Amino acid sequence: MSENTKSATKARLYDAFAASGKALASGKRLELLDLLAQGERTVDALAKAAGLNLTTASAHLQTLKQAGFVATRREGVRIHYRLAGDDVAQLFALLRKVAEAHQAAVPPARDAYLGEDASAELSREELRVRIAVGKAVVLDVRPVEEYQAGHIPGALSIPVDELTDRINELPEDLEIVVYCRGEYCVLAYDAVRLLTERGRRAIRLNDGMLEWRLSQLPVDAADLA
Repeated sequence: MSENTKSATKARLYDAFAASGKALASGKRLELLDLLAQGERTVDALAKAAGLNLTTASAHLQTLKQAGFVATRREGVRIHYRLAGDDVAQLFALLRKVAEAHQAAVPPARDAYLGEDASAELSREELRVRIAVGKAVVLDVRPVEEYQAGHIPGALSIPVDELTDRINELPEDLEIVVYCRGEYCVLAYDAVRLLTERGRRAIRLNDGMLEWRLSQLPVDAADLA
């Protein structure tokens, strides 16, 4: 193989790598991956959750599909999207951590979104210990469809926007460990603030369902109907 041929084939290889990077070069596409890491969803559901119109959501999803990051299945007239594999979820999680470590704009943007937080947090391993000895109730504050797609075994489901009205469903004598989608999910922060204001002992899991799955810890699925 000539040097010119080697150079051309190398360029094609790196251009192929770059195509994946281009597909990720959109905040909204990353948000869609974050939602799909929680479970399969229709285009309509994804558009609503991400605050997009259907046309824009469909265009972003097609870009992700062309890059091989998502897969689809058809059910009647509905198209359901899912991540193409756990490696996509791992890439997404790693991208966020690398950006936080090396991109100066990330920490202040994170703090502005999640808000000031002085509450305690605990690790997945600490949570498993507390569950085993019955010293905590685990609360999933994600939307119901995400809980149904997969949740920490034994976790209760009360979406954060229902928590004010349903707080009496939670025991008063146990610490409440709250989790949501992942490390950068604001739902758990909001829930802990609300619970604390109502006099409950509440603490956050320091990440969420994305990291729980990627650690290959047990996951339950349930139909609440």
